[in-house]
Formats: sequence, C-alpha cells, structure tokens
Amino acid sequence: MSARTIALILAGAVGIYLVFTAGRAWVLILSGDPVPVALGLSIMVIPLIGAWMVGRELIFGLRSQEVGRALARIGGLPQDDLPRTPSGRVERDAADERFLERQAEVEANPRDWGAWYRLAMAYDDARDRRRARAAMRTAIRVFRESGDAVDPVGGID
Repeated sequence: MSARTIALILAGAVGIYLVFTAGRAWVLILSGDPVPVALGLSIMVIPLIGAWMVGRELIFGLRSQEVGRALARIGGLPQDDLPRTPSGRVERDAADERFLERQAEVEANPRDWGAWYRLAMAYDDARDRRRARAAMRTAIRVFRESGDAVDPVGGID
C-alpha cells in the first residue's frame, strides 16, 4: 500500500472521528442547559482544530509531491545510494556527510528549489524531521515563487 493511500485512509478515519465528536458536541449544545452547552462548545473546538490540522497535512503532502515530481522531470531527485543499517535506516555518518553536501548546495544557491528539496531529504535521512519539514516548506515556497508550480489544491496556503 502506498504512503498516499495510507494517508488518505488515516485522514478518512480522523474525519469520521471528527464528525462523531462534532455530533456529540452538537447534542450537548442543543440541550439548552448552561453546563452542557458550555461543554458542547468547548468540545466543538476539537473537530475544528483537527480538521484544520488534517487539511494542512494533506496540502503539505500534495505540494511536496508536486515539487518532487517536477524535480524528477528534470532529473534532479537525490539518489538513494547511502549505506543502510540492517533495520533499513540510513547510516548516521553517511547521512551527516550527505547533509553537509546538501547544505553547501543550498548556501551556494538559496533560490534553487531543487536544492532545498534535496536538503529536506538529507535532513530526513539524518532523522531531523522538524528541519526536514522546514526545508521542504522552503522548497515549496521557492518552487511556487519560481512560476514552475501548478497548485494541486487551488491556492490554499
């Protein structure tokens, strides 16, 4: 099963949960009693935040995929050639060495969205997910600013 299919299944499951939670909150609000109404209103916040978070993650995934596809079309995807541990993770020393190469590439040309994408992959190989996501957000922003992007979700930021 692909990562995209899994993400859509999980988003659907979260969506069902959010609908159920919103329904329970609405029942409390309709009761008319002050305490259940207050509880229902506070519970209603959970589905709203959850829907926002799921939407942001799906948009991030679609845009990351768009940048990756554009980079593949021009032959700029990073090679998956680093040595791996028996568990399948990239060896730490090799990841750190590749990271330094990618960082230098971005420093040499900070307006190159492909370099930012490769830096994000290097961060991910080095197991720094927070910085990998930040670099991917930069890759997406620079890609969109370059005029090469065709937004798959209609301009939602």
